Amino acid sequence: MRVLILSDIHGNAAALEAVVREPHDVVVCLGDVVGYGPEPGTTSRWILQHSEVTVQGNHDRALAAGIPPRCRPAFEWLATALAPLGRSQLSPDEIRQLGEFPLTASRTFDGMRCLLVHATPADPLYRYLGPEREAWAGEVAGVDADLVLVGHTHLQFEVTCGRTRVVNPGSVGQPKDGNPEAAYALLDNGALTLKRVPYDVQRTVAALERSGVSPAAIRDLAQLLRTGTNPPPRSAA
Repeated sequence: MRVLILSDIHGNAAALEAVVREPHDVVVCLGDVVGYGPEPGTTSRWILQHSEVTVQGNHDRALAAGIPPRCRPAFEWLATALAPLGRSQLSPDEIRQLGEFPLTASRTFDGMRCLLVHATPADPLYRYLGPEREAWAGEVAGVDADLVLVGHTHLQFEVTCGRTRVVNPGSVGQPKDGNPEAAYALLDNGALTLKRVPYDVQRTVAALERSGVSPAAIRDLAQLLRTGTNPPPRSAA
């Protein structure tokens, strides 16, 4: 079985289309289908129709509940600037479904026991934890799974803690590790591979420019999409 593992699509339809060209039997999603990107309606509808299981991300929760996503301070104003797109492109029922995604899920694929969560097992929505093995060892202590699949940081990595492997497929729609190519993972008959694929970044930038959001938000998001690198800290002003 070929399991396509996606996370942090963030309303980037061009990146999603490029990733799902990977031959697969099953799709799972680790959250943040919306937020930051120009086409949250398109990405949400695709995931709602095609993903076998999707766990809730902090931006999904924010849209569904009408609360802040509690992202990193440098990105708060960008999340606020793009939030109206989610409310305008999704129906009330679609928004409700985002809020009904579970916080965690367990699945077994080809004998591999997988725990799916957006951030960490102890804090499913909000904690940022990169490839720090010692920190993850505490997080997965007592977790009965072969693979813990996480997202949230937009950093692609794998760490091993005893018998448990923690895998972050990276971000489909907004990588932040210096590589702008869309990131994902593939679990193929028990073998897991971290993968990247180029996509039409300019198509996403053009969609941002048509979206009606502020020029400052377009400028910073375009830089991030083109470089995979965070723009310098600044405010909407």
